[in-house]
Order: sequence, then structure tokens, then C-alpha cells
Amino acid sequence: MTNKIDRRNKIKARIRGRISGTAARPRMTVFRSNKQIYVQLIDDLSGRTLVAGSSKGITEGTKTEIAAAVGRAIAAKAKEAGIEEVVFDRNGYLFHGRVKSLADAAREGGLKF
Repeated sequence: MTNKIDRRNKIKARIRGRISGTAARPRMTVFRSNKQIYVQLIDDLSGRTLVAGSSKGITEGTKTEIAAAVGRAIAAKAKEAGIEEVVFDRNGYLFHGRVKSLADAAREGGLKF
């Protein structure tokens, strides 16, 4: 029987086999820990992180509300860097709760995916 981490890693490998980021359309990857949520825009061709953001320093609200704030912040940083389209990588997490909240807020902020 596989545990939760093995299951997520299997899903993660399957997703990463299909998607890749470029400089024009970077991969937006999400990492969710118990306390924080992190997001990066990555150019896989050059192996560089173009823009990054996290929930460190944000203390007001629930975890879902904090994730939405991170989504809005990453959208603003991406616009400053001239990025409008991304490929979303949920990193093996289910698309609900904090991950969905972050994605919806990034879409509202102007990112297209």
C-alpha cells in the first residue's frame, strides 16, 4: 500500500511528463506545506526561476485567504516581469482548497492559464 507522499509523487511525475515551461510561457508551480504556500514561475529550458512568491509574512486570514493573497501577489509580480501566460503545475496536489484559491486569485490578477 502506498502512502500519501508516494501517491503525490506519482501524480507529480505524470504531470511533469506532460508540461514544461518556457521563457514566454513559464511553468507556475505550487508547493503547499502545513503552514505556508509557495509559488514559482519557472523557465524549464534554462532552468531558472523567473518570479517567486510565498505566504511568509502574511498572517491575517485563513489559509485559503492567505493563498488567494499569494495568488494576487504572484500575478502582480509576473505582470512587472512582462509575463501574461503561464502553464499551471499543481505539483501533485488536488485542485481544491488552497491550491484552487491561489489559482483563481492569479487568474483574477491577470494571468492566463
